[in-house]
Amino acid sequence: MTFNKKILHILVVLSMLFLSLCVYLTYFQMFKSADMVSSPYNLPRLRQQEDKVLRGSIYDRNGTVLAESVREEDQEFQTRKYPYGSLYSHVIGYNSYTYGKNQLELYYNNYMSGSDGMGEVINMGNALTGGTRKGADIRLTVDHKLQKIASDGIGNRRGAAIAIDPRTGEVLAMVSKPDFDPNEDTLVTNWEDLNQREDSPLYARATSGLYNPGSTFKTVIATAAFENGMGDVSYNDEGSVIIDGKKFSNSHGASYGEIELKKAFAVSSNVVFSQLAVELGENNVRNMASRFQIGKSVDFDLPLKDSKFGYSDSMSKTEVAAVGIGQGKLQVTPMNMALVAAAVANDGVMMKPYLVDQITAPNGLSIRSSSPTVLENVCSAGTANEVTELMKECVASGTGRNAKMSGITVAGKTGTAQNETGKDHAWFICFAPADHPTIAIAVMLESDGTGGGSTCAPIAKNMMEYWLRK
Repeated sequence: MTFNKKILHILVVLSMLFLSLCVYLTYFQMFKSADMVSSPYNLPRLRQQEDKVLRGSIYDRNGTVLAESVREEDQEFQTRKYPYGSLYSHVIGYNSYTYGKNQLELYYNNYMSGSDGMGEVINMGNALTGGTRKGADIRLTVDHKLQKIASDGIGNRRGAAIAIDPRTGEVLAMVSKPDFDPNEDTLVTNWEDLNQREDSPLYARATSGLYNPGSTFKTVIATAAFENGMGDVSYNDEGSVIIDGKKFSNSHGASYGEIELKKAFAVSSNVVFSQLAVELGENNVRNMASRFQIGKSVDFDLPLKDSKFGYSDSMSKTEVAAVGIGQGKLQVTPMNMALVAAAVANDGVMMKPYLVDQITAPNGLSIRSSSPTVLENVCSAGTANEVTELMKECVASGTGRNAKMSGITVAGKTGTAQNETGKDHAWFICFAPADHPTIAIAVMLESDGTGGGSTCAPIAKNMMEYWLRK
């Protein structure tokens, strides 16, 4: 009997150990396997596994090769090549033996490495027949020539430029500056310097940068005014106004006398829009900002930071007034402001932005394709048309005159945003043709110390001219 009890005890202990092992393996598989796979300590094994499959290529919307992998004869490892160097460093990112992956190279790695479900099945067949094992190709929505025009326009300055088709949400160009060369040899050589530089070339400003929008935010306030029946307001603009003890002034102290909304928008009157925001009230201002996705998470093909309204508690009148002119704790990404312009352009309907158009398996089958999706009904078509008229006037006779185009009507809004660096951010948002828009743009120059009308509007103009006349 004693012997049987000992056997029973041993069986119980063995059963508990077996059960513990099952629980641990289940937990590891469900919650820790992804971390283990992505661990840098596992990188050599993952690289060895990935190199068995030739990585898929990335193309622009017209078939221009933006990234490809090549394996020389008798070479064990493949080389990832970026023929346009730094031009897509903040879109495609890098695929490095030394530093891993980021941007599209990371977020669409399963497809390009052939480790998605369909890719594994196809490559299993290729392995049996002796064919080349290859990952899926990706076609983007970006236009290579437009991307280069945007990049050349910003030049060596810090900033971002984004172009969107307002009807579909397709991202036509997306540039962040400064940038870097993602090719392996150059990346390894420059890595330490890239991480130490004060201008942060590894930082994707278009999607991750948060900035005061300045007067471009008056587009949001004007939308709220029309939606709330305040489109016919007028004010006496004497160059400055005191709101609850705080002074709000126009640029260079300019005064415009008795002025209605259309003229106030064209000349970018801080006096008018600070008072208008206060009259609209905190709730209406918050609500319209939220409709334009400020403070919300927007699903995108790459990580996209949430813009911040910045005020969680009840706001004072001066805080509401500051938001009315795009200052205070309000912070937005350049992508968000491109979506603002696109929503107005598309009769008040904001489309979900997307960058990846189609993913194609090595055998030519479409694995995934994108289609236009409504993100938010921001305002009525009537309101969007009213705001468009304000934006057209801004370009025709106001601060956005440098975006004028011969034979094409442009709608836009300039912005100059004060910030802690002491040098203003410059902004310009726009769309064209104003009556049937096919492109919406946001351009931002970080701490440039200039006005959006003088520096950002010409960049946007060059982008529009190419897109509309190509």
